[in-house]
Amino acid sequence: MKNGGSTRAPGNRGRNAPGTERAVIFDIQRFSLHDGPGIRTTVFFKGCPLRCAWCQNPESHSRNPEMAFYAERCRGCFSCRKACPREAIVDGPDRRVDYFRCNSCGACAQVCPAGALRLIGGERDPGSLAAEVLRDRDFFTDSGGGVTLSGGEPMVYPAFALRLLRQVRQDGVRTAIETCGIFGMADMKKLLPYLDLVYFDLKHMDMKKHRAYTGAGNRAILLNFTGLSKAFRHLQARMPVVPGFNDDEKNIRATARFLAGAGRRSIHCLPFHNLGESKLPRLHTDQRPLGLPPAEKADLARVKKIFRQEGIDAVIYE
Repeated sequence: MKNGGSTRAPGNRGRNAPGTERAVIFDIQRFSLHDGPGIRTTVFFKGCPLRCAWCQNPESHSRNPEMAFYAERCRGCFSCRKACPREAIVDGPDRRVDYFRCNSCGACAQVCPAGALRLIGGERDPGSLAAEVLRDRDFFTDSGGGVTLSGGEPMVYPAFALRLLRQVRQDGVRTAIETCGIFGMADMKKLLPYLDLVYFDLKHMDMKKHRAYTGAGNRAILLNFTGLSKAFRHLQARMPVVPGFNDDEKNIRATARFLAGAGRRSIHCLPFHNLGESKLPRLHTDQRPLGLPPAEKADLARVKKIFRQEGIDAVIYE
C-alpha cells in the first residue's frame, strides 16, 4: 500500500500487555486556539482510516513513522547517503528517498546539516507524553484551556488515548478529542468519563460523494454520531467547508436535518484552505492538490444562512 505501508498499529501490543501501550505522535502544538476553549496543547496522533482529499495533515495518514524531504533546504552534500544502512538515498531534483527501501530509521535525518530530511512521527508512551503536556498546566488554568487529542485519528490508539486522558485528568486538566467518526463505540465510551468535549467531523451526507473524497463511506460515521449524541452531552459537530464538495444547498440542508434528528442544534464550520498542499511534495503520498481556492466569506455566510433556516446555529471559524 503506497501511502500507508503496514496497517498494523505500533500500539497493538498494548492490548495484550496492559501498561505497555504506545502510539506514534507526529506533533505537539502548544498555544492552540482552535482546538477547544482557551489555550490548549494539541497532541497529533499519526494514523487515520480516511484519506480526505483536502487533508491539512497528509503526514498523518500512515500509522508508521516516515521520512520527509524538504528539497529547498538540501545542500547536496549527501551526508545522508553515507549514513543510510539500506541504500535508500537517491539523487533527484525534488526526491531524496527510495521509499521502497527506506524503513524510516531516521539515520539520514540525524546527519543532515540543513534539516532537509526529517523523521515524521515517533513512538511515545502515555506516561512521558502526559508529563510533557502537563508542563503547560499554568496556561490551561489561566485561560480555561486544556489538552486536545487530534491527528490523524486518536481513536486508532484507543487504549493509549484512555491511559493518557486518565493521567491528564488526574491533574485536573480539561480534555477534548477531535475525531473523524470512525471508531468502535465501546472504545469511545471508555474515554467519555475522561473527556469534557468531543469534536466530531461530518464531511458529507451522501455516501458516494463521501467515499469518493475520503476513501470511505459515511454509514459508520453517522451511526456513531447518533449513538454518541445519546451518550454524551458535550458533543460538537464540525464540518470542513470545501468549495464544490459539500457547500451546496442540498448537502447543507441534509446535514442540518441530520443534526436536528440527532438532537443537536449547532455546527462549527472550518473554511477550507490549501496550506496543507505545500506538504505534499515532501511526502510519499497519493494525495494531490485539489486546485481549489480558499472558501470565500460570502460562501461561508451563505452556508451559515442555510443552516440557520433549518434551525441550526453555524459557527464560522476565522
